[in-house]
Amino acid sequence: MLDWGSNSKRPYLISYKELSITFDINSLNRAPINWRPVFITLVLLFLLGASLFFTTATLAAEKTYQSPKKFLETAFAGAVPKPEVLWLDRKLRSGIKKITGDRYPGVRIRFWKKNKRTVWILEKIGKYEPITAGVIINDRRIKQLKVLVYRESHGWEVRYPFFTNQFKDIRLTPNQGLSQGIDGISGATLSVNALTLIATLALYLHDQTIALE
Repeated sequence: MLDWGSNSKRPYLISYKELSITFDINSLNRAPINWRPVFITLVLLFLLGASLFFTTATLAAEKTYQSPKKFLETAFAGAVPKPEVLWLDRKLRSGIKKITGDRYPGVRIRFWKKNKRTVWILEKIGKYEPITAGVIINDRRIKQLKVLVYRESHGWEVRYPFFTNQFKDIRLTPNQGLSQGIDGISGATLSVNALTLIATLALYLHDQTIALE
């Protein structure tokens, strides 16, 4: 039973069997609202949504074209040698920084070697995310450069052979540059630069392994 009453200031009574609830509608208009918890809740929901969005976008952009393990097996026809380590002394760090413009974060670089062939799995940031590439060097010349993992949302065209084939047979010049220019790709300049630096660094590191023989 609902008693509407005749005066808006009178309490309203709602009855259903044994349950009775009495309230004053006018009191709702006078009740203070604490906006602080509401604001905090909205901010937290926004941050959670933004986090989920960027995480999803990153996962969606990351693409593995070939695992490092498979790349190594291809490079050595299935007989992959044990990895070796190139320790980075002050001279090597200086040479790496001259090529990449950045200080290498580790103290050593792992590589694989058999006769005159070395293989390197290196990374360089494109625009926001690192690009993982494998480089095969045979007798001081690049035999193959391949994009293994690409994490950017743009510039993925650099993975195709029409671009990576440009690195074949390139060697390192005395001033630590590439013996041949690399044509860019519109809209993928940073990715092109990253792979060019990876190729240069791999050639430089290969020469360092020869010096150690």
